[in-house]
Amino acid sequence: LDRGWLHDLFDKPPCRGCSSYLMEPYIKCAECGPPPFLLCLQCFTRGFEYKKHQSDHTYEIMTSDFPVLDPSWTAQEEMALLEAVMDCGFGNWQDVANQMCTKAKEECEKHYMKHFINNPLFASTLLNLKQAEEAQNADTAIPFHPADDPSRPTFDSLLSRDMAGYMPARADFIEEFDNYAEWDLRDIDFVEDDSDILHALKIAVVDIYHSRLKERQRRKKIIRDHGLINLRKFQTMFTNNSICSFWIPLLFTVGEKLVEFELRREIKRLQEYRTAGITNFCSARTYDHLKKTREEERLKRTMLSEVLQYIQDSSACQQWLSRQADIDSGLSPTIPVASNSGRRSAPPLNLTGLPGTEKLNEKEKELCQMVRLVPGAYLEYKAALVNECNKQGGLRLAQARALIKIDVNKTRKIYDFLIREGYITKA
Repeated sequence: LDRGWLHDLFDKPPCRGCSSYLMEPYIKCAECGPPPFLLCLQCFTRGFEYKKHQSDHTYEIMTSDFPVLDPSWTAQEEMALLEAVMDCGFGNWQDVANQMCTKAKEECEKHYMKHFINNPLFASTLLNLKQAEEAQNADTAIPFHPADDPSRPTFDSLLSRDMAGYMPARADFIEEFDNYAEWDLRDIDFVEDDSDILHALKIAVVDIYHSRLKERQRRKKIIRDHGLINLRKFQTMFTNNSICSFWIPLLFTVGEKLVEFELRREIKRLQEYRTAGITNFCSARTYDHLKKTREEERLKRTMLSEVLQYIQDSSACQQWLSRQADIDSGLSPTIPVASNSGRRSAPPLNLTGLPGTEKLNEKEKELCQMVRLVPGAYLEYKAALVNECNKQGGLRLAQARALIKIDVNKTRKIYDFLIREGYITKA
């Protein structure tokens, strides 16, 4: 039984004017709320105003002295009957009548059975609520799919880790996906004094939390539909070389990553347009054309620096000119450029947009550019060398080369840089 309208009458807040307990009748402002703006008769007669509430607002006179289900029973008596049945228990009609004080035992029993038990309106409502609850909870549990009884491994055992912390007796996991999603909601409280912007921000946080719950449920559905908990099933699949259904969830994940990459690239392009002051796609096409033209002109201007490397060697200069002629005529160059100056050094690495760049200081950025090392790898190598130095009380170059398996020259530069900046010490 939905008793929300009765709770509006009886489970009411105090008067907003004098904070006293409201006695019937009292006034409810029709233009304020939620929560409802309630006033006692004394505050109403003196024209009490507070924030958005004005004395000329429309109002309602609230009272429970009216019939609801039976002409001889008021709304207040209906509520008292429900409270008494809840306190004394169904069937204890004498105790219910004693608690109500206004109705006899027979009246209480007859009225309750007629209007709350045998009433077809309430019976259908309860049935619909039960069916809705069953439909809502139908897909919450994740069933286990082996042919025999599911195993119940001990906590933190090898089998438990293989099952990703799955608990067969509860049809759930020890740790959920995005296990701390609820932490973002723990300090949120909707109060009447919130500004419109703050209220909208709180609603946005709740919407984000709801989307994280949907992602959690989606992953559970993949596990349930493909039976990924069943380790024996997949061992059989590997034995029989029929692993197609094993890769289906993985392909879904890879597809999502590709879509995410495309979206990030498109967002970055739109942000570049916005920075340049472009507001429509017609201007964007012009911008792309001019950008391409400027890039071609820049390459032509930098061609001089490339020529200077071969200007002192007539043979290398002639080969370079032949190569450029082939490129300008649309042919693929076949003559390699040789120079007596030895192998050309690679240009510095461009760190723009690489993950982890924001965690580096200027000297570390310069090192990564010259060594041509991505920031993520540098931070990983740095952490490994610093940890080993802290354990050993010092670090030798040979130990550093044994820890990070990359080019020895790069290792030497990283090792010297960390010592020079004081991150590690020599052994």
